[in-house]
Amino acid sequence: MGPARGLKKRRKIEKKPEENASASSEKERSIDWWDELSRKMNVANPRNGLLLPAIDILLLPYICFAFFGCLFTAASTRILSKLNAPSNSCLQSPSKGSDKFKSVFKISRKTFNYICSLVKEDMMAKPGSFTFSNGKPVSFEDQVAVALRRLSSGESLVIVGDLFGLHHSTVSQLTWRFVEAMEERGLHHLRWPSTEEEMMEIKSKFEKIQGLPNCCGVIDTTHIMMCLPSSDPASKVWLDHEKNHSMVLQAIVDPEMRFRDIVTGWPGKIDDWLVFQSSNFYELCDKGERLNGKNFMLPEGSEIREYIIGDVGYPLLPYLIIPYEGKELPELRAEFNKRHSATRLVAHRALARLKEMWKIIQGVMWRPDKHKLPRIILVCCLLHNIVIDLEDDVQDEMPLSHDHDSGYRQRVCGSVDIKGVHLRDKLSVYLSGKSPLIVTPISDS
Repeated sequence: MGPARGLKKRRKIEKKPEENASASSEKERSIDWWDELSRKMNVANPRNGLLLPAIDILLLPYICFAFFGCLFTAASTRILSKLNAPSNSCLQSPSKGSDKFKSVFKISRKTFNYICSLVKEDMMAKPGSFTFSNGKPVSFEDQVAVALRRLSSGESLVIVGDLFGLHHSTVSQLTWRFVEAMEERGLHHLRWPSTEEEMMEIKSKFEKIQGLPNCCGVIDTTHIMMCLPSSDPASKVWLDHEKNHSMVLQAIVDPEMRFRDIVTGWPGKIDDWLVFQSSNFYELCDKGERLNGKNFMLPEGSEIREYIIGDVGYPLLPYLIIPYEGKELPELRAEFNKRHSATRLVAHRALARLKEMWKIIQGVMWRPDKHKLPRIILVCCLLHNIVIDLEDDVQDEMPLSHDHDSGYRQRVCGSVDIKGVHLRDKLSVYLSGKSPLIVTPISDS
């Protein structure tokens, strides 16, 4: 599969979130399902901590050292004590309240039920039956739960299988069924604003962050790292500038950290500006079919068109504004850069939260299928947006971070369009007349 660019798929009937997603009978059934699954998980994983296969792998070097008479260090002892202690990330008492549900799946039951309503038709239509290790059938809700655990924890197929009492191949099949169903049924959660009213609300919220008028989004890129064997013929293709094997995800984010447009599938060594120029979004902007809404009127009578902002890894365009480059900048330009940088934090935090919630794309993926990985990334972005759209309170419990691409140095594009220069200068002059005390940056708490 090539890079996911415009997310152009055949339209399906959109399932919209409902305030009262289920009646009392449905709620009772959901609770019964969760209690039953919790019991299965306790039986499959009686330690309620890290699973034995994971411990065996992690301890292998220390077992070898001990076997050959090497010293068993204090560091080794600390690792052993941590491994033998109950893990906060795993289920300790799953049947007790919604907090345990959230600790396993990273979402509330309300959001889980909505996701089930999205994918049920497609997942149930596919042939095949699955059973737990005790011979009992895997219900539809069980299937969704297994897939969500795999995506949210980033744990291996074996570990997730042991947690639920399933073979690792079953975990793989269920996860992929879910991914395919979400692609078909969830795309309406990742879209560019379709009405003037919706776009006006976005622009208003961006302006409240640091005063940038008529801003429609923030663009940024993150790397999904992979572990590829040196024998893989394509290994060098995926080797990026930091000597990691990676795939890029480029996203345009709104002020609520919702993804409005994404591009993924390209090797990590491709520069941000090239990924952007490959996108459907870029093509639409160049044709005048996107970022073509109402202009913002400045006090002196000139106008500011719609635009997005990004870092210096992108070109300066009439509709993409990057900061001024240089160290000793005039006060007017330095103030603009300060506001520009504070507004860009929205995208940093969105990508950091995406990886924190859906850990399958946070660490180093072990020899992933590079044709399937873009689709997994897309579904993680859809789930990220669903949590926001449903106002799931689980997102309020997560710490805010903006470190989503640790170890990656800023690369510079250097391309400049004269119309972009004029627009940036007008913005900097306009912002110089606004008091910094009036405009509040995004809080870190």
